Amino acid sequence: MTIRPTRIDPATVRATLRAAGLRARVSLSQNFLADAAVLESILREAAPAPGARIIEIGPGLGILTGALLESGAVVTAIELDRGLAAFLRASHVDAIAREGSGVPEPPGRLRLIEGDALDQDLVRLVPPPYDVVANIPYHITSPILHALLGSAPRPRRIVLMVQREVAERIAAPPGGMSYLSVFVQYHARTRIVAVVPPEAFEPAPKVASAIVVLEPYPNDDRFGDQQAEEALWRLVQASFRERRKMLHNVLVRQLGLSRERVEQALATAGIAPDRRPQTLGVGEWLALLDAIGSIGADSRGRKGP
Repeated sequence: MTIRPTRIDPATVRATLRAAGLRARVSLSQNFLADAAVLESILREAAPAPGARIIEIGPGLGILTGALLESGAVVTAIELDRGLAAFLRASHVDAIAREGSGVPEPPGRLRLIEGDALDQDLVRLVPPPYDVVANIPYHITSPILHALLGSAPRPRRIVLMVQREVAERIAAPPGGMSYLSVFVQYHARTRIVAVVPPEAFEPAPKVASAIVVLEPYPNDDRFGDQQAEEALWRLVQASFRERRKMLHNVLVRQLGLSRERVEQALATAGIAPDRRPQTLGVGEWLALLDAIGSIGADSRGRKGP
């Protein structure tokens, strides 16, 4: 039996939840998409094609899932909520791929994983190339981005619905940077496609949302080894602990470096000593790391992000 809603609006979403004996769980950041125009915006950016491999995190009622399947994509969906996972199995029974059945995955096939997306090795869940298209639970946005971008094989494209404030932080220009924006922009071209009002969801969240598109760089591994890249994140993370303080003071305090070494490195990198961490772009962080040289554990004894 198929009970997936044929329309997309708040009343239909509420009726679908009632009919299935389900409810939105605040603890899991469950806000179900209820706006057809927003769905079309996501699909336009995702551009799913027959046979394309797509990972969806938090499919919920399967509204986006169904649209991806109708395009012919092969979808791997990860759902933590047991009730919603059962609903998806019932409403997409013809598309479900059963593990170990020996049946190949033709276009329009769904593989459903019941569990926590943070427990999955996301970048090895499906063979590359693959995309990620999802309306993710907002409270796991940062760890999901680290999981998707932190190691290869990275997605070809990532289209996410996230909290507007987080989207703006991710895509911020120098002057409004954070550790997260440096990390994401180091790995991917980033743009905000649209701001989405709360009433586009059921139940409506208390904050606006945004569709953000990330296009990971094909040749992302710029360092010769993992330790070299970890040094970059030690530098950036230590600096952002005092994001409103001047760099020449922050680096001395947080990394335990001599003032002379810090001032020489800043001069070599062409960065004024009174700059604040949020004003530096990715290229400047790379130049500063190169000028500083080897970095051990910071003054708090931390060795990485």
